[in-house]
Formats: sequence, structure tokens, C-alpha cells
Amino acid sequence: MKNIRNFSIIAHIDHGKSTLADRIIEETRAVSGRQMKAQLLDGMDIERERGITIKAQSVRLTYKDHILNLIDTPGHVDFSHEVSKSLISSEGALLVVDATQGVQAQTIANCYMAIENGVEILPVINKIDLPSSDPNRVKKEIESVIGVDCSNAKLVSAKSGIGISELLDAIVEFIPPPTGNTKATPRALIYDSWFDNYLGALALVRVFDGSLKKGQKILVMASGKRHEINAIYYPHPITHIDTDEIKTGEIGIVVLGIKTVSDVRVGDTITDSARPAKEPVARYHEAKSYVFAGIYPFETEQFEPLRDALEKLKMNDSSISFTPETSVALGFGFRVGFLGLLHMEVVKERLEREFGLELIATAPSVTYEVDTTRGETLLISNPTALPDVGLIAEIREPFVRGAIITPSEFVGNMISLLNNKRAAQEKMEYIGSDRVILIYAIPLNEVISDFYDKMKSLSKGYASFDYEPIEYRAGNLVKLDIRVAGDIVDALSLIVDRAKAESRGRELVGKMKELIDRQLFEVAIQASIGGKVIARETVKSVGKNVTAKCYGGDITRKRKLLEKQKEGKKRMKAIGKVSIPQEAFLAVLKIEN
Repeated sequence: MKNIRNFSIIAHIDHGKSTLADRIIEETRAVSGRQMKAQLLDGMDIERERGITIKAQSVRLTYKDHILNLIDTPGHVDFSHEVSKSLISSEGALLVVDATQGVQAQTIANCYMAIENGVEILPVINKIDLPSSDPNRVKKEIESVIGVDCSNAKLVSAKSGIGISELLDAIVEFIPPPTGNTKATPRALIYDSWFDNYLGALALVRVFDGSLKKGQKILVMASGKRHEINAIYYPHPITHIDTDEIKTGEIGIVVLGIKTVSDVRVGDTITDSARPAKEPVARYHEAKSYVFAGIYPFETEQFEPLRDALEKLKMNDSSISFTPETSVALGFGFRVGFLGLLHMEVVKERLEREFGLELIATAPSVTYEVDTTRGETLLISNPTALPDVGLIAEIREPFVRGAIITPSEFVGNMISLLNNKRAAQEKMEYIGSDRVILIYAIPLNEVISDFYDKMKSLSKGYASFDYEPIEYRAGNLVKLDIRVAGDIVDALSLIVDRAKAESRGRELVGKMKELIDRQLFEVAIQASIGGKVIARETVKSVGKNVTAKCYGGDITRKRKLLEKQKEGKKRMKAIGKVSIPQEAFLAVLKIEN
């Protein structure tokens, strides 16, 4: 074990984690020059197209008689769960900080996560070859803001390869080897899993005690299921390396031949079936969904394929949760829980790309606590499930503690934005001479609308944001319904602050008017709270000149035709149905607050 080093790469988004992983793989000669490509560990097309890491990836490398198990992690706040999964299987972490930007919000959050997991932190100052880089300033920021000693910090350029060999030497020197009892009953933590069409469910495990062998009968402790290990692999950048055994401190892929995706859960412990361990590896906290949205297939017959796709995707992404639901407007679908808006976009796109589905996503919402006059407390994630106004005693909404790091020139813009989002200031502190960190308590419902986009716009892209959930707080909240041609479109219902309800209603019906095609009859679009209409727009009917065939004669003939047309429009208005385009369900996200 003394020659093994398990470490994760953590950083704020766009600070160069994946590029650094590429250079480390190159330096250790794990792949040939012909096989090498940018973002080698990012296996999904969507990761390459967006330039982000979504899924943490593990790889086994060798360097100077040492085994390096590297885990490249995402940087966006929505995927912090992937970072926490990686850190529980690591003894060390490379804290990568951009030499031009310095400490950002997610830098702090990821570093504190690493400290909580008790891993050794090695600071890495990246992009030192850029003209605007200032490594000494960044070192001081890391020490003053986070409190991590930077005396052994390494200066690198992941793009040009400067300092990579020195960094590898530092990994071997400063990151401790794993510990554990090699002769004890095996205990291996499942810290990632995914589904393979040929091999079934695969589990990526870190062995904490004992060893796992090919052909061994094992017990998955939480589920109580027993299986036989069909094959064991070491993770490799291009393919898998066959092995017969993974020992204490090592990381490997276990093939159990399981076709039921629910049998292998991230966070579960694998042990020996004949002599099981007394205690599981209890270092894992399951991800909790914060944002919920309805996902519906375009075609009714795609409902079952959508269910299968969600189950397989949950195997690959354990932070997803879903339950069946029905909508008057959209039919049968699922209420799906996500970690944030970017996570929601990625999951929907993966379902469409990887499983060939056509989907509609409704406006996202959060979970509310509702106290009723009957003494019940309900958890509501779908606005349509909110009880009648007369039965509601109190509605509480989830709050998060948000940290914004911004250049001082944009502080006024940030404070105005936060005040408009019903946020309460907790702390304001200067970092150096030109940057400020703002700590605010913000309703999560305000964060998941357009907060991130507005923050980037108002700071010209320089501000960074991170948040963590804190508690539920009572609010003056109401359900805002949208009616099209008199019928409530349940998929467009929102729970909003009463003070903002009228402006949100006006904005939404205005957008709906632009999106709904003109019919042969007038279509009324209304926003209402209960039975009270607070905003209205009308989509004018398609004009048709029924008197065009009259070339003269008595005016009564024209009047008769016009009256007949009026009666027909009235009848169509009573029985006509309006088709609502998918863009209408996404329009809620773009409402100006």
C-alpha cells in the first residue's frame, strides 16, 4: 500500500482540472500520442460540447513505481455531489486555482468539502504562463480566505505542460498512502456505478479492508443481495485492464452480472458473503434533490421507454429521483428531482440523446413545507398539489446560504440583484483590495429561476456563486395559475411570492401570447390567483373575409354572412382546443423578475 496514491482534482469551473488530468496522463505515458485527445476523461459528447465535466472519472496510472489513482471531478455547483463521492475514496486532493482569477466560490466550497473528509490538500496554481497571472497574489488569497498552507504549492501550466513532472513528484511526496487491514473481512465502498448494455451493472469500488477476488461470493450490505464477482478491472483512460484481485487501498471496477439497476447503489458497501463485515463503510451521504420538474414524452407510447431510461440513468447518476405523475395538459410523465438547473438541462439532453426520446420539461420548482388547518404538514414539490387556499395555514420555502465572490466595482449591482431576490445579508468581506465576498440567505426558488444568468450579466462574467441548503422559512406565497381559453394549464402553475405575483403573471401571459399560434377564434390567456384574474392577454383570431364573394346587392346579405361567422366563432371558442408549444413550458425560466 505504501506505493499507492489516491487523489482527486478539485477546482472552480474552468480553472483547468480536465486539462491538468490530460497532462498527468501524458506525463505518465498511460496512452500513446495517437490515442491522446483533449478532455480525454470526459466520455460524453455533451461534456465536450459544453466544455464542462459532468461525471467524475477515475483512472489508474503508474509513475516511478507508484500507482496513482486519479479522479477528475466537475467544477459546477450542481455537480458538487460528484466531488463528495470522489473525496471519500481519496487520501489527497489537488486544489487547482487559476493564477489569473484567484479564489472563486466553488474553490472555497470544494476545499471545505475536502477538509471535512480529512484529505491532504496540495494547492496547484494553474495557468502561470498567461500574461495576467499573479501566482503570489493567489497564494496569499488561498492562505487568507481558505486557510490552507501554500508553502508547498506547485506552479503549473496545464495547457503547455509546465511543472507537471514536479507536480507528480509532489503527489508522491505529500499525499499519504492509504491505510487499512489487508487480512480483515473485505469492505469495499461503491462510490460510482453505471449500466453497460453487455455487462449489466458495473460498480466502481474503493477497497478499505481485505480484498475482492474474481469468482468470490459477495454481499451488498444495504440491499442484502448476494452475487458472484464475474470480472474485475482496473480503470484506464482508454479501456479496462483485467485483473483477478483488488487489494486494500486499491480502486477497481467490479462486474456482478446484475441486470436490475436497483441492486447496486452508490454509497453501499460490498463485503464477503460467507463472513460479512460487522459495519459498512459509513462515510457516504446520499445526494438530495433540490429542484423538481415534470418530464413528459411527446408520444404516449414512449412512457414506458422513458421509465426504463430514467432507471438506467439513475444507475449512472444516483442524485436523480423520480415518481410518476399525470398532467391534464401533457398526459403521463414523471416528476424528476435534480440538483440544480444545469443538472436538469443535462439529464433531459442525455435522455433525448442516449435513449432517442422526445421530451417536454415543465418549469422547475422546489419542495415546500405546507401546514394545513387540519394540523398536517405536507411536502409539496408540484404546485398543482398545493391544497385550497382555505386549508393552508402556512407555507415554508427552502433557503440556501449563497456566497458570491465579485470584483468590488460590481458590488452595487450584486446587492441590488440580491435584494430583488428577497435575500438577506449575513456577511460582507473584502478579499485583498479589489474583490468582495458576499454571504446571503436566499430563497432557493429565486436561485433556480434566472439568478445565475443575471449575476454573470451584471458582473460582466467575473462573479462566481456557490450555495448550500440551510433551512425552511415561512413566506407569503401563493399559487399562480395560467389559463388558456378558460382551462388551467397545470404544467405552467407556479408558487410565487405574493408581492411578485402580478408582475410574474403579466410577464408570463405576455410571453405566452408570442408563443401560441393564432386560431380561428380569439384565445384568452389569463394569470390568476385562485379565482381572481390578475393579468390577461388575447391572441387575435385569424381573419377571414366571408363577404369577399359579395359583389354588390343589399347590405343585409353581408350582415347575414357576418352574423353566421360570429356564431361559428362563438361555437369554436366553446369547444376548440389550443395546442401549446414546448417553448411555453420553458418561458417561465426567462421571466424578468
